[in-house]
Amino acid sequence: MPVLEILDEGFLLDAQPFQIISGGLHYFRVHPEQWADRLHKARLMGLNTVETYVPWNLHERRPGELRMDGALDLPRFIELAATESLHVVLRPGPYICAEWEGGGLPSWLLAEPGIVLRSTDQRYLAAVDRYFAALLPLLLPYLGTRGGPVIAVQIESEYGAYGEDTAYLRHLAELLRQYGVDVPLFTSDQPADLARGRLDGVLRTANFGSRAAANLAELRRHLPTGPLMCTEFWDGWFDHWDGPHAARSAEDAAATLDELLAAGASVNFYMFHGGTNFGFTNGANDKSDYRPTITSYDYDAPLDEAGDPGPKYTAFREVIAKYAPVPKVKLPDPAPKLAVPGVELTHSAALFDNLPVLGGDRALRAQQPLAMEQLGQDFGFVHYRATLPAAGPALLSVGDVRDRAQVFLDGQPVGVLEREDHEHALAFAVPRAGAVLSVLVENQGRVNYGQGIHDRKGLLGPVALNGVELNGWQCTPLGLGTLDGLAFAPTDAPHLGPAFHRGHFDIERPADSFLSLTGWIKGNAWINGFSLGRYWSRGPQHTLYVPAPVLRPGRNEITVLEIHATTRRSVDLRDTPDLGPTEE
Repeated sequence: MPVLEILDEGFLLDAQPFQIISGGLHYFRVHPEQWADRLHKARLMGLNTVETYVPWNLHERRPGELRMDGALDLPRFIELAATESLHVVLRPGPYICAEWEGGGLPSWLLAEPGIVLRSTDQRYLAAVDRYFAALLPLLLPYLGTRGGPVIAVQIESEYGAYGEDTAYLRHLAELLRQYGVDVPLFTSDQPADLARGRLDGVLRTANFGSRAAANLAELRRHLPTGPLMCTEFWDGWFDHWDGPHAARSAEDAAATLDELLAAGASVNFYMFHGGTNFGFTNGANDKSDYRPTITSYDYDAPLDEAGDPGPKYTAFREVIAKYAPVPKVKLPDPAPKLAVPGVELTHSAALFDNLPVLGGDRALRAQQPLAMEQLGQDFGFVHYRATLPAAGPALLSVGDVRDRAQVFLDGQPVGVLEREDHEHALAFAVPRAGAVLSVLVENQGRVNYGQGIHDRKGLLGPVALNGVELNGWQCTPLGLGTLDGLAFAPTDAPHLGPAFHRGHFDIERPADSFLSLTGWIKGNAWINGFSLGRYWSRGPQHTLYVPAPVLRPGRNEITVLEIHATTRRSVDLRDTPDLGPTEE
């Protein structure tokens, strides 16, 4: 594979002028059996490059244990890109943002009190150094300088929006070089942050979605010579729960793309294909109000969440054809979809009855509630349990709720505290001395942007009852990485508290589908053990994407964790998604 060079006049590839026309495609948001399909469609749209982040928090979920298999087999993803004659731009972080849980930083970093992330804090740098020492040697064979498809590597992501510690950026650059990364390095920042995010000797690029001429001019002001590149051309946007579904017209986005390419700038679509925040991997924003991101990362991108071409695919392809070769082939048709209405969930298992199975061996006792990170847990829920000393009126107050706490007395629900609403106190009546207080706290996604990335989860700060600190807690981590061992029984009555509901359905041929949870309130869903993600009746999203490879011919199993009371006993698999209404 040819090597990318940076000259005053622009990029050269194999000694020829080269304009990068790239698209974001995150392997960790796409089922691995669908990588090849998405990459093929990238080439057919006219892309010559694909870009991906690398999520540290999935590759090293436990300190010192690097995973590069299955859905995390980054080398295989790169090889598949090369098979399609696509170059690759890597953005290994360590911080990636990406509307991803914690911006990709592993939660175990936050078990260290007072640690300062994305800084020269030696505790943080020691973890980064160890991670890069394990990760980078595995990627060296794929660099362009060694005959591979990787033509450039990014340092961090939008550091200028976070800080201005040049020593930190320099340390990352030196690490990359130390471990053999000898392709061009670059930074990317929003135009207003270019000065803070710069690193001398490293190419500067900009992120924006509109006003191409003005933003390129600002980039040129910070970069007097060299190639201009929009590393994140925001062709769509992401959604938060209880908000509209973001959309941008194909005509508007294509016009900005035309302006970029006509100016000779290189571009990377953010996103070409967004994919899905499967499991518990969505991030959140907190700019005075906490707002978690939804499960779908459709992003209103050229390829939709199911990998089908949308209006932008055709519009962008027509623009690209004005500046670069585009394969003269018939565009791919939408993939087949599956509909199975009325799947009955016939068996249930109460969550509280199954605490010993789900996390009992990792439960800890403490005087005060332990944060999720102190329990060695990254995703999911924590169950807190304490005994109340006396009967009568009670006011429960919590220092901080991260992020949503359901409160129960002797198994009966008495209220909810939500971080989004800045709720810290709840009043109720205690029926008897010795009543059991249970608090189920959901991590709805660690903040992925700004100083809020120091986002510890659980019940934080003192918990008091009528102004007196409540001591003596049992803290049970519920990561829900596996649902093995749950005691299901035939459903015969509504559950007042959180419960798993399970049913089966039969199909002849697997195909993509969309799980509709109309009438359900809030929780998570699995098919054949694969975690589809979160649902919430607040919307905008009302269906969860089901990748075809998750299904199998014959019998399939579906499990729904509903954390509120519900009388629903069925779900539907539909052949069309419902991502909610767009903003007027």
